[in-house]
Amino acid sequence: MSDEKKGNRMQDGFSRRSVLGMGSAALAAATLAGFTAHAQTREGTRQAEGDHSSSNPGQENRALLAENPNSNTPPPTDNGDVGPIWYSFDLTKKRIQEGGWTHQVTQRELPSSTDLAGVNMRLTAGSFRELHWHTADEWSIMLYGNARVTVLNPDGTIFIDDVSKGDLWYFPAGYPHSIQGLGPDGCEFLLVFDQGMFSEDNTFLVSEWVAHTPPDVLSKNFGLPESALTTLPTSFLYIFPADLPKSLAEDKAAVGGQKVQSPIQYTFKMEAMAPTRRTTGGEIRIVDSHNFPVSKNVAAALNTIKPGGMRELHWHPNASEWQFWMAGKGRMTVFMPVGSARTMDFNANDVGFVPFNAGHYVENTGDTDLVFLEMFKASEVLDFSLNQWIRRLPPEMVYSHLKLDRNSIQTIPAEKLEILPR
Repeated sequence: MSDEKKGNRMQDGFSRRSVLGMGSAALAAATLAGFTAHAQTREGTRQAEGDHSSSNPGQENRALLAENPNSNTPPPTDNGDVGPIWYSFDLTKKRIQEGGWTHQVTQRELPSSTDLAGVNMRLTAGSFRELHWHTADEWSIMLYGNARVTVLNPDGTIFIDDVSKGDLWYFPAGYPHSIQGLGPDGCEFLLVFDQGMFSEDNTFLVSEWVAHTPPDVLSKNFGLPESALTTLPTSFLYIFPADLPKSLAEDKAAVGGQKVQSPIQYTFKMEAMAPTRRTTGGEIRIVDSHNFPVSKNVAAALNTIKPGGMRELHWHPNASEWQFWMAGKGRMTVFMPVGSARTMDFNANDVGFVPFNAGHYVENTGDTDLVFLEMFKASEVLDFSLNQWIRRLPPEMVYSHLKLDRNSIQTIPAEKLEILPR
């Protein structure tokens, strides 16, 4: 680098006021530190990758390193800091009760995620997540088994339905609801809430409400003698075992049939729907307020990527992206200003995060299908494709920026493919 360029770089790094306020020794030290840091993050990384400079003769958690080699020894294109983009449900503490368990990844575990939080829950056959409601909207996907869900509308109509693997439900904030595991082996599901600091422990439980209301008030409210209320719970239930319910038709009839049936559909069969887009590299299913009208504050895309395939370089203009990795193995690089990039590896049960508007891709690095969810605190899924942007510009403009000739530009896909083949 010429002396002139070094001088220009120094001027870029320090304002005139800061230079005037520094002594000569301090200025020299700061300038040297700036040059050294630049060499380490740019040229130094490229030179050291794979040689003895990156060796570690000391202690290592080799199992953890094998799960995420791109985090410990990033590719030379990584630079700067984009904040946390990874966590795993396998690192969280399970709350286990008779009838099932629950654990969560919120902003406490993944500080970057201020808009969404996730809860993973298991219920054995017959067991309930008791009658309750939340301060946040609840979106859910069934990961395993079968369940029966109920939700009450303000007008007194009620929704009751059975859900299976790949089905969704959506319950607005404040709407009372329940979940019960069905046969043969109950269920497991992911819940996503539209509050980053949400806590599954901080919900309104009917058991706690009656336990903390004077008996004479309960008697007056229910129109029952206090003697009839002695069996009410005196502490929370939360998750608890119970008998399997009757058939769905019998339960609907028992609550009043068609005349009290909700006009709003709160469940959706995501896995059974036709893919929104399918290529030789995989497929994507998008569910948002356009095809699931009740889901006004949470939008989702279910991605299935074949080995070697890739979710193309893109970004989302309307929300941050919260991910749940369901199967397979992949890697993702997130790009942020100024020139920052971070690459991480992901496995099943991991949570990923992409900041609002940040460029990124997801690549299948395993030998089986990669399946993951993209979640957004938004009414619809929106994204921009880097490929499509390049193809919608005059070739001379692209050449000026990227030095790609016309033939190369014409090879780039002109349409948004979402998922690219190997």
